[in-house]
Amino acid sequence: MSTLVSPRVTLAVAARVLAQLRRDRRTLVMLLALPTLLMSLLWWIYKDSPGVVFDSIGPSLLALFPFFIMFLVTSVTTLRERSSGTLERLLSMPMGKLDFLFGYALAFGLMAAAQSAIAVGVSVVWLGLDVTGPVWLLLLVAVADAVLGSALGLFVSAFAQTEFQAVQFMPAVVVPQMLLCGLLVPRDRLPGVLEAISDVLPLSYAVDAMQSLVKTASTGEAWADVGVIAGFTAAALALGAVTLRRRTP
Repeated sequence: MSTLVSPRVTLAVAARVLAQLRRDRRTLVMLLALPTLLMSLLWWIYKDSPGVVFDSIGPSLLALFPFFIMFLVTSVTTLRERSSGTLERLLSMPMGKLDFLFGYALAFGLMAAAQSAIAVGVSVVWLGLDVTGPVWLLLLVAVADAVLGSALGLFVSAFAQTEFQAVQFMPAVVVPQMLLCGLLVPRDRLPGVLEAISDVLPLSYAVDAMQSLVKTASTGEAWADVGVIAGFTAAALALGAVTLRRRTP
């Protein structure tokens, strides 16, 4: 098994994953449409509520929805590959673990780009989300956040033996980040210990970037947050390569 990344093999893995998604129409629809539908539902809930501004909570959820959807789909899909023996057959070929992981990350990254483009476009154009900073950078943050969700899904799938166990990682990995990312309470108003914990959770930086782009035209803070998200993504993929098993016991 090669330890180097082969672009040809990585692209082949990505093409295989995209072909599978194209055949699985329910998953494809969920990936592309669900974040937009959830944002539309959020707008509808707050539409006639006095004192509640969609702009204040919309950016946070625009970061949260792609993250947890990509985490869930990627972790379950990867586990299915391993439990069915497909991963073992693939790794018996001239393909390294990083080829597999990068291929999956590339495929789901392309899906994340489409998913985020639809969600950001609908939120800004139709739902009236007021963005002070560049919209393309808002889209980039959403894509980076969705790719992060995929990378974490690839990583945690190594610790599950069934699809139900993979789903159980949602409350362990996603929910604490949702509670501490600034969605419910600004992070600087959290108790000291919780604020320190939020500083090492990647979703916090995605929410910070989204909120900064809505509030100010300055992009420096958003770019710094994107860099942190990219670092977490690279770390998750590296850990995934270490922990990835050929098959489920």
